[in-house]
Amino acid sequence: MAPTLPSDAQLNYPRHIKYWRRNLKTLLPHFYTSNDSNRMLLALFTVSALDILGDLDSALSVEERQGHIDWVYACQLPHGGFRPWPGSNFGLRTNDENKRWDPPHIPGTFFALLTLVVLGDDLEKVKRREILEWLVRVQRPEGSFGETVGHDGFVHGGNDSRFGFMATAIRYILRGDLTGPYEGVPDIDVDNFVTCVREAECYDGGLSEAPYHEAHGGFTCCAIAALYFLDRLPLSPLQKPDGVIRGITNLPHTLRWLVSRQTATLDTDDGLDTLNDETDTSETCHDAHSFVKLGAFISTQAETSMKGTPHPHFELQWVGVNGRCNKVADTCYAYWVSAPLKLLGYMDIIEQAPIRKWLLDKTQHIVGGFGKVTGDPPDMYHSFLGLMVLAMFGEPGLQSVDEALCITNRAKEHLESLPWRKKILGDVEQNGGSIRLVGDKAQIDT
Repeated sequence: MAPTLPSDAQLNYPRHIKYWRRNLKTLLPHFYTSNDSNRMLLALFTVSALDILGDLDSALSVEERQGHIDWVYACQLPHGGFRPWPGSNFGLRTNDENKRWDPPHIPGTFFALLTLVVLGDDLEKVKRREILEWLVRVQRPEGSFGETVGHDGFVHGGNDSRFGFMATAIRYILRGDLTGPYEGVPDIDVDNFVTCVREAECYDGGLSEAPYHEAHGGFTCCAIAALYFLDRLPLSPLQKPDGVIRGITNLPHTLRWLVSRQTATLDTDDGLDTLNDETDTSETCHDAHSFVKLGAFISTQAETSMKGTPHPHFELQWVGVNGRCNKVADTCYAYWVSAPLKLLGYMDIIEQAPIRKWLLDKTQHIVGGFGKVTGDPPDMYHSFLGLMVLAMFGEPGLQSVDEALCITNRAKEHLESLPWRKKILGDVEQNGGSIRLVGDKAQIDT
């Protein structure tokens, strides 16, 4: 007997709102204790998710909103930058000896700034100049960014594109797309960073954490978003070469790798049943293929199997997304793969309907939120990114979002309207050009 197909998938708005309001108003489950040092991240997920759902204004009173803003500023360090949680604040006991244990933090600063933006703050209390000066020190000579800077100037943390993404986003928030020094504050070395991104490109088109490592959806997304913040994405065929170093040296390969992350392997049992072939189904086995417009690129085996069948096989109504080859579909990778495709302008090369159906039928949870994989309970990370994907797909009732900053377009417009930021960009707009570095001076190109 043929399986009974579920009815049209629906986003359960009341449950999602209840889930995120619970995270906002009450203590989190004990499983989050180990994430206490990532509290600023969890704050952003919560307020941005409610903003995407259109519920932030209703969920927060004026006093509560200001209380959250004050909490974020309490994590700002006197010399600039933010800590990712209040636990490292020594308060009145801070001295030269223990301040090394309470340094400004790239992820903490990134999430703090975005949380303030979503809450509608004007960022006037942010130590913007100090952060931009510190940002230069967090960049290594070869171009990568770390997480913190030690008291001896040593840059701690990994050198993969996650920190580069957050560092370039901080730069974008605080000075837009200006290039070169501004009012005596030096800029990061953009060319060296872009070179790092290029060196992390893999033979198959994806990007890894370092040269010769395996391509990964998260690193690929972070690298492409960073290039977007820096205006270093590949030029379109209609644009003339400008002599600027740009990332993504083989765009067709990168697009192919991203779109090939679509998979019908939705849980562990799928992998066992299909000998771990990520795209095997009973319709398409024994043929290598991807799900790029399946109707146009149908395999020989599928064509034979589907003769006389008016509709695609039921298994292809749900298409998941993974982050590496031969892995099970995972909610978060629907974002890590869809976001770079949208930033590159090629969102149309994936089939959004079966991905949406997979999210809503397989990983959306009855209590609200999304789980990591089929059958998992919801968690804040996957619940937020699941909402981001649906908003990017244009889900009715969700607010439109900026896929790079992970905030609503309403929040981004608020950022762009701030007087101090418009002043920084005023010279460029007034002169109809862009600022670039010539020697040690800023020059406006018209």
